[in-house]
Amino acid sequence: MATASVRVPLHAWPALLPFGGAVVAVALVGARAASSSAAVYGSLDLPGFAPPSWVFGPVWVVLYVAIALAGWLAWRAGAGLLGVAVWLIQLALNLAWTPLFFAGGRYGWALVDIVALLVAIAVTIAVFARFSRPAAWLLVPYLAWVGFATALNAAIVLAN
Repeated sequence: MATASVRVPLHAWPALLPFGGAVVAVALVGARAASSSAAVYGSLDLPGFAPPSWVFGPVWVVLYVAIALAGWLAWRAGAGLLGVAVWLIQLALNLAWTPLFFAGGRYGWALVDIVALLVAIAVTIAVFARFSRPAAWLLVPYLAWVGFATALNAAIVLAN
């Protein structure tokens, strides 16, 4: 049984830079808005399923790498303007959550945002699947994590 290898031509790699750059920008805004996140998180009434605050950083590093790669792979596969648009919409909603929740203390608005983000990720996966299954699959852990974060955000709204 032959196995297919995926080889990316050398000239295709620079196109990853805008996707990586956009994700890094979102991560930097999030990091700045979350500068006091450990204190804020620790001061909240949290549900029993809430993870310790140190878990979030490593998880998001992995997810951001996957988000950048997924966008690039879908674009390379011909997802075009539609693919880039849905990718940018979910990224913008991602960008808005941390300032709303941690910097603004607007837990209810953060919940509205994260529900919209959850829908946007699902739509992005559906669009990407039409062009690149690997790109779509790269976003599945992101969808799962944001689903978990949505439940956590909702529990925080109810308890606080």
